[in-house]
Amino acid sequence: MKKAFIGSRLRQLRRERGLTQAAMADSLGISAAYVNMLEKNQRSLSVPVLMALSAQFGIDWQDVVPDSGSTLLADLRTAIQDPIFNEQPPDLDELRLAIDHAPVLAAAFLKLYQSHRAAIDNIMRLGNEKMPADMVALSSETTIHDFFRSCGNHFDPLERAAEQLATDRPCPPDEMYMMLKARLHEKHGISVTTLPIEEMKDALRIHDVEGKALQLSEALDYPNRTFQMAHVLCFVEFADILESITEDSSLTTKRSIDRCHIELANYFAAALLMPYDRFLDVAEQSHYDINRLASAFSVSFEQVCQRLTTLNRDTRRGVPFFFLRVDKAGNVTKRFNATTFTIAEYGGSCPVWNLHATFRTPGVIIPQFVELPDGERFFTISRTTDRPVYSMDTQDRRLAISLGCEIRHANKLIYAGSGALPADTAFSRIGINCHLCSRLNCAQRATTRLSSS
Repeated sequence: MKKAFIGSRLRQLRRERGLTQAAMADSLGISAAYVNMLEKNQRSLSVPVLMALSAQFGIDWQDVVPDSGSTLLADLRTAIQDPIFNEQPPDLDELRLAIDHAPVLAAAFLKLYQSHRAAIDNIMRLGNEKMPADMVALSSETTIHDFFRSCGNHFDPLERAAEQLATDRPCPPDEMYMMLKARLHEKHGISVTTLPIEEMKDALRIHDVEGKALQLSEALDYPNRTFQMAHVLCFVEFADILESITEDSSLTTKRSIDRCHIELANYFAAALLMPYDRFLDVAEQSHYDINRLASAFSVSFEQVCQRLTTLNRDTRRGVPFFFLRVDKAGNVTKRFNATTFTIAEYGGSCPVWNLHATFRTPGVIIPQFVELPDGERFFTISRTTDRPVYSMDTQDRRLAISLGCEIRHANKLIYAGSGALPADTAFSRIGINCHLCSRLNCAQRATTRLSSS
């Protein structure tokens, strides 16, 4: 085993369990001095100690041993591509040392850089106008995205709650609508009605908390009506779980917490409609055929894509995916990430990426092998997704979504073909965005690269 320094991870584990160094040492069969040296990264982790950690604390070795492809390392590698670091950029070994020996400092640097990028982006949008101070801060959407990503986009308490509900009220996917409607009425006194578009106007869902009524627009199709009921059920039946998750987060403002609760309720709805083990079984059997999964669980293409990013349970993991959704103007409207893919972390997406070509062929899945400037390679599939149409003004509100994974997982996907990796020439050379991209001779470049000056 390669030398692994686990100081910060071991210290965090010990504190979570409420143990002293002596108590942990006793449970592992080593000396307290050895635990102290491990926490200070003065000694590397040995195989016997790793086995003892697994046996005594029931943790996966992958959760203890640092991963060279970790999210933090990937984000730092992306950040130092910024031209402001041109004069003396740290190399990969230095970044790994920073993460191993000072992970909190590395994360704080990354947060500072993200705030810097947010300020620059806002300045570029506003021009010479005076910028309010609160615009320099990261948006609530970015903060929530980072929180989800730090949790591996997986929330086991919500998974367990969904599984318990499915056990209490078992039913096949095509009967979920009636089960949820009955559950809301019988247990919570909430009546569910589907109303004409004229009465709902531009609203697709109205939850009258005081009147105990849930109104759904007839513009919603079956998968989305069912999803909306599962979403509301989470708020009325599992609000305590939502609170407990955000209590342990770094979210501080009411706006961010409320927004996070909405995303967590969406997570619960997906977990209920697509139960973890059954969903992963079908995914693996079908080689992650998204249309097959949508049919099996009576859900939409987009709902399947988002659910695939959450399959990160310690005891059984699926392919780690990222998910990105953009509108016709290239604005990122939603993103989830269980990978090191950073293309949309710092601005608009790359025009070389086929995500944007999907608007020319609505409903058609477009596969693509891509390579980032730092050499990382991924496989992506992109397709349009439709929004509810209920008037002349809403008939063309398509969005484009992309689902992707690291190239080493591509052979598990039906869309990658035979499973053999393509030649280097088959990889599309993409970047993060034009402002930061180092591909100076790219024919698709829209703006010059920002200089450090």
